[in-house]
Amino acid sequence: MSESPESPQPAQEPRPVTPGSQASFGTYGGRPVSFVRRGTRLQGRRQAAWEEHSDRWAVEVPRHIANTSVHPDYVFDAEAEFGRKAPLVVEIGSGLGDAVCHAAEQNPDRDFLAVEVYTPGLANTLIKINSRGLTNVRVVEANAPEVLATMLPEGSVTELWVFFPDPWHKSRHHKRRLIQPAFAELAARALKPGGIWRIATDWSNYAVHVRDVLAGSEAFENLHEGEHNGDDSPLTQVWESGVESLVGGAQVKEGRAPVSTEHTGPNEGVDDVGGWAPRFEGRILTSFENKAHEAGRLIFDLCYRRR
Repeated sequence: MSESPESPQPAQEPRPVTPGSQASFGTYGGRPVSFVRRGTRLQGRRQAAWEEHSDRWAVEVPRHIANTSVHPDYVFDAEAEFGRKAPLVVEIGSGLGDAVCHAAEQNPDRDFLAVEVYTPGLANTLIKINSRGLTNVRVVEANAPEVLATMLPEGSVTELWVFFPDPWHKSRHHKRRLIQPAFAELAARALKPGGIWRIATDWSNYAVHVRDVLAGSEAFENLHEGEHNGDDSPLTQVWESGVESLVGGAQVKEGRAPVSTEHTGPNEGVDDVGGWAPRFEGRILTSFENKAHEAGRLIFDLCYRRR
């Protein structure tokens, strides 16, 4: 017998959530995520390091619905974890751990939390922690917005670092960029009043995007408002040089603006706004940043203080 129009329709099966699936679909909890999980398998030295050192240096967090999620009831106790009370620096997207381990070595009076979703990167960080005898670094495999929203106590972070986040060049992917107004609110929640947020990118469009987002936030002030503008602006220099018209070694097609700058293409004019910070001396020059220099791209540093 055919169903009547009033007959209830069978409920649609929910999309399964399996390890890494939230990144595969590009969403988590109905919101875009800023990362793609490029692999979680560990081999060789990385596997050995994880087995030997993760119990000591990796923060084990209760999960919610995915293997990078953080259960909203979990709160990180830095004083208990590090065995002391010290300023806490959090790096979002710590990669292979070069920056955070160098900083921890140079600043033994501070504690550092490396947040990353790339398991092999975390394993590499464990190798560096152990080989250098560091005791003031912990790593956590977790989705950054959840770390800032619930895992870290409000006002517990002295400095927040986001160095070279994925630029998500295509316009349709801009919503997946990490730094958005909602993320700025989470950063403001985690940072203590007077806390510092340091950001670096090697793509001008993302730099302008970040500057616009933070200019619209009442929680932050640019420590270099109006500085490095005009001919002194790295943005002006990028526009004039057209260096970003080459992406991955391939010339941008005629009639199209560079993938990174879109409407702000070569010879666009002069950046009268500025607001760029000098290079953060505490950031070690990593192979990633060196590659940007080798490609001729400029580095944009921004620095904000929590009001």
